[in-house]
Order: sequence, then structure tokens, then C-alpha cells
Amino acid sequence: GVQAAGSPFRMGSKLCDGFVPQADTELMRRFRLAGLLTIGTTPTPEFGFNPTCESAFHGPTHNPWDVTRSPGGSSGGAAASVAARILPMAHANDGGGSIRIPASACGLVGLKPTRGRVPAGPVSGEPLSGLAIELCVSRSVRDSAALLNAVAGADIGAPNVIAAPARPFLDESSLPPGRLKIAWSAKAINNAPVDAEVMAGLDKCVALLESLGHELVEDAPVIDWPSYFDALVTIWSANLAWAIDLMGKIMNRVPGPDNLQRVTEAIYRHGLSISATEFLAAQATFNHANRAASAPFEKYDVLLSPTLAQPPIKLGTLDQNAEGVDSAEWTRRVFEWCAFTPLFNSTGHPAVSLPLHWTAGGLPVGMQFAGRMNDEATLIRLAAQLEEAQPWAARRPPVCYAG
Repeated sequence: GVQAAGSPFRMGSKLCDGFVPQADTELMRRFRLAGLLTIGTTPTPEFGFNPTCESAFHGPTHNPWDVTRSPGGSSGGAAASVAARILPMAHANDGGGSIRIPASACGLVGLKPTRGRVPAGPVSGEPLSGLAIELCVSRSVRDSAALLNAVAGADIGAPNVIAAPARPFLDESSLPPGRLKIAWSAKAINNAPVDAEVMAGLDKCVALLESLGHELVEDAPVIDWPSYFDALVTIWSANLAWAIDLMGKIMNRVPGPDNLQRVTEAIYRHGLSISATEFLAAQATFNHANRAASAPFEKYDVLLSPTLAQPPIKLGTLDQNAEGVDSAEWTRRVFEWCAFTPLFNSTGHPAVSLPLHWTAGGLPVGMQFAGRMNDEATLIRLAAQLEEAQPWAARRPPVCYAG
């Protein structure tokens, strides 16, 4: 994640308590150059390994739309702050959906750019083995596009330099998308059940897109879920083990039950047991899955699905301090809710969650749009069109800053 000189960087963990970076990351430097002011830090789950935001270190973060429910995660504190109108936007990053998940749960725009679009240096090259990318959660397409404009582009020493945009991203937000061919599906790659309210939102979104002149086709990527799941567990676990060992050395602490939650520690122990050849085999599995998941973009401009399989879940549903939960079981539980987001972390495609539906009980439900590699432009144009056709700016949660 982004680090700011002189500001605590705890990653929601007692292991990191007291860590204060002494230098800005490149992204933080660009935030400052863009004129942004940092007014504080917001909560995350421990080491970002939870799609809700309830670490033992700082307690639960509540959803402004319903304080008994999760704001999502891992950027849950950021999303709750923006949804409650404390901030117009807040930094967020996304290794398995952590921009899009809280955007959906809090009724916000959550754009995950293409892999390599936003700098991760000098601390990282490709964070989380290329799965993670940085940007923000915001309340408008314009604001996300403007921030991407301000920070995009490789930094010195970046492992890859991707194609530059044809025009500024902010300009794209005022251009029509043209007639797009959009594949839509409510079928999750793990066959997770999709809530009826989420289905209603998807049906409404398909109808809206058709009314705007787009061609809608029911279709979706097909991948080998069991092998993909195993590879995901391996890559996530190994990365967590590396991060925990690094922070343990920096803080001169031995990682263990005194400073890690139970599930985090279980994943850490599993990560330590993974061999180099097992890790490379997992990357090879991802390669096959990524190519299968990319195939639909030969036929379609955009892929549409729900962002999450259910509306915002009750706090306590995903307990990172639960006993007897191993790495695979934790990942399985996470995927029951976050079934649609992680695939585009492994492929690297840009994807955005838009607040296009609210349940009968007033809970936000996001719709996810994924685009071709390097084609944030199409997503921004389409998102702006949808925002104009079905505005969300006037919606305010029950817990909201009055200013």
C-alpha cells in the first residue's frame, strides 16, 4: 500500500504497531503533487487478508448504510469514510477486490486500473505477485478518472511499462462510449449462490444498458475452478508469509499469537511451508486460467457481473480471529461473498464497481464491469454514461456528515 513519511502504517496488525515509514512511496509523492491533503489513516483488516474490516487491533468498522453490516474490505475504512461524506475520495488498493468490494458495499465508485498503470515503487515492483494495484474509492466517475490521470504512469525501475492512454482519463469521462458489445453473467467461477436482490440489480442493469443502445449477450469466462482455487491459496499464503516475516524483522518481533489473529497466523504458517516449486506451479496455473479468462475479450468489449454475490454482510460473518480455520477454508469462505472480483486481479484487466442498485432495505449493491487490458478508457466512458442515466450522487446513508 501507499506509505506516507511520518504517518503510521500498521496494516491492521499488532505486529506492525509503531511502524512509521520515513519516506513517501512514489504514489504518495504523486498524491501530494496533485494537491491532495492527507488528513488521517483509516482501518484495514489484518494485512488486508479479509474482505471485511474488523481487525482485533482496531475493532470493527461499520457500514454507514447499516451499522450492523460490513463496509467491505480490505479498504473498508476508506470506503466508510467516503460513503459517510467525510471525504470525497480515499486511497484504496485491490489484490482480490479490495477497491471494488468496499465500493459495492458502501455505494461508491471503485476503479481497479490495469496492472502496471499505477506505480507501486520503490517499495514494491508488482505487489502480491502482480495481483494488487492502487487507486481509490470515490463518489463519482469523474473523481476516479481525475485521480487516475494524476498518478498514472510507470515509475523509475518499474518491472513493466504499459501502453499510455490515447487521451487523458478525465477527458474520457465526458465522451460517449459508442455502442458496446457486453457479455453479462450471474454465474460465479466457484458457483457461489447469488442473492435474489443482487440478481434483481443485475437484471435491472442489463435492461438499462440495452435501453442505452448496447448489445447484451449472456456469456462469461470459463476456468478450471479447483486448480485456480488451489493456486490462489498458494500465492496469497506465500505472499502473506513473506510480508509478515519482513515486518517481524523490521519491528524486531517474532510473529505469533501475541501479535497475529488466529486465521492470519494459520495462513502465515501455511505460507512458510510452501516450496519454491509449488509457488511456480501455482503461477503456471494462473497463466492458464488468465488466458481462458481473457478469451471472451476477443468477442466482447466489456464483461458485466455483480461485484459481490450478496449485499453487505453482517459484521462478524468473516471472523479473522476464528479458531480452527486454515488457509484453504478461509479462502473458500471469502469466495462465498467475493466470487466475482479476484479473477481480474490475476488477469490484470481493469475493472470497476458502480453503485447501480439498492436493496428494498436500502443497502447498496454494486455491478462490476471489466474491460480489455489497457482499456480503462472504455470503462470510464461507459461508467459516466451509466452515472448520467441512473445518478447515485443524491443518495446519502443514514450515517452521514451533514456538511
